[in-house]
Amino acid sequence: MLDPAMPEEANKDAMRTPVTPEKASNNDHPTPAMTTVNVPLVNEVQLTAATGGAELSCYRCTIPFGVVVLIAGIVVTAVAYSFNSHGSTISYFGLVLLSAGLVLLASSAVCWKVRLERKKERRRESQTALVANRRSIFT
Repeated sequence: MLDPAMPEEANKDAMRTPVTPEKASNNDHPTPAMTTVNVPLVNEVQLTAATGGAELSCYRCTIPFGVVVLIAGIVVTAVAYSFNSHGSTISYFGLVLLSAGLVLLASSAVCWKVRLERKKERRRESQTALVANRRSIFT
C-alpha cells in the first residue's frame, strides 16, 4: 500500500507505462525484411541529355562562386585581424572562407584542364580516323 511518509513511491507507480502484449511476448527479435534496389547505370550520353550538358561546365560555375567566396574570406579575415581577434570565431570563419574559395578555384582549374585534355584526345582520335580512312581510299 501507499505509505504517506513515502510520497515518491506513488509517483514511481504513476510514472510507469503499462506493458503491451506485443512488448511482453517479444522475446525473439524478428529478422527485418530486406529490400534490394537496382540502380541503373547511366552513360555519358544519357547524362548529357538529362542535364542539358551542364555536367561539362563545372569550371564555368565554380569560378564565380570561388571568386565570391575568396573575396568574402579576404574581407572577413581582414576585419577579424584588424580588431586583433586572433583565434576568435570570426577569424576562423574567415580562414575557412579563404580556404573554400581557394579550393573552388583550384577545382575549377582542374576541371578546365581535364576538359582541354578530353578535347585534345577527341581531336587526335578524329584525325587518326581521317588518316586511316584516307589510306583505305587510296589503297
